Amino acid sequence: MKNNKLGMLLTVLSIILLVVVLYFRAQVEKDIDTQIKLSLIDTGECVHENATGGICPFERRASLALPTFVGAGAVIIIFLTGIYLIFRKEKKQEIVKETKETKEEKKEDKFDIILSALNEDEQKVMKAVREQDGITQATLRIRIDMSKTKLSIVLKEMEKKNLIKKVIKGKTNQIFLKRAF
Repeated sequence: MKNNKLGMLLTVLSIILLVVVLYFRAQVEKDIDTQIKLSLIDTGECVHENATGGICPFERRASLALPTFVGAGAVIIIFLTGIYLIFRKEKKQEIVKETKETKEEKKEDKFDIILSALNEDEQKVMKAVREQDGITQATLRIRIDMSKTKLSIVLKEMEKKNLIKKVIKGKTNQIFLKRAF
């Protein structure tokens, strides 16, 4: 969000600077034109030919080209930087989104690998606990349709394998995954 705001600020700033540069150039050219007209009316000759010396107004006008081009170039660079920052933010969000999807895919792959090493009953338990971490043993038994005795044996084996953790809460047991998958 910061890059987006900075980009907008730079874009607006560059437009304002462009107007200022063009305005000052127009004012200086207007002053030079006025000097040229006055000098030609008064003396009939160019100002730089006067005995007082001085810079020819035509040379002053030509010397304006370099500062104008440098100013316009700086404005263009600021403008393009602003545009870049505005659109860069969107690309960054896409990368973050892809990274999150990749992490989720990796977690899913790890879970599938672990499931492949378990028997059918253990797989049922792992999937149910993953869906509802902290599920009570009684709810788990109903969800996976297993007898109390068999479920107790399966849970004990899974505790030995360090896959789940039983937490006694009153008269019930809550089942948690040891690792986040």
